Amino acid sequence: MKNNQPGDMQNYLDICIASQQLTVYADGHPVQCYAVSTAKNGAGELMGSECTPTGWHKIRAKIGEGRSLNSVFVGRRATGEIYSADLGRQHPQRDWILTRILWLGGLEPGKNRYGNVDSAWRYIYIHGCPDELMNGSPESHGCIRMKNADVLDLFNRIEVGVKVYIHE
Repeated sequence: MKNNQPGDMQNYLDICIASQQLTVYADGHPVQCYAVSTAKNGAGELMGSECTPTGWHKIRAKIGEGRSLNSVFVGRRATGEIYSADLGRQHPQRDWILTRILWLGGLEPGKNRYGNVDSAWRYIYIHGCPDELMNGSPESHGCIRMKNADVLDLFNRIEVGVKVYIHE
């Protein structure tokens, strides 16, 4: 499998930038796959790069429990808005974070943890976005975007601390 695996790798998430796919592994076997959209700037770890960081991470926080599908978040807080195409037209420049947030923390010092490469300090999430933005291509500002029903399903399947491997 992959080199440098931290801890028990029977249950983890695998995010492939090349295929734009997230796979959930349970007991060492793939159990669910989802389409994702990673960064339009490609892979990279530097603060301000708007790239998707690679390597081993963990889910450091789950945000949005109990919120409605398409709930809007700003700064990890629900705004009270529910995304619609009309709201999207009113705010065309917003980077929409919807439904749920899975906040990632890097596990590899010097690669995606600490200093100017720290994924948590870069606010790298797996999160919902307007479903119409999910077109099979990398379009995010660094995060991993998902359809809203998919991120809700993923949120309900996993716990804080689950490992995440992101690769090209």
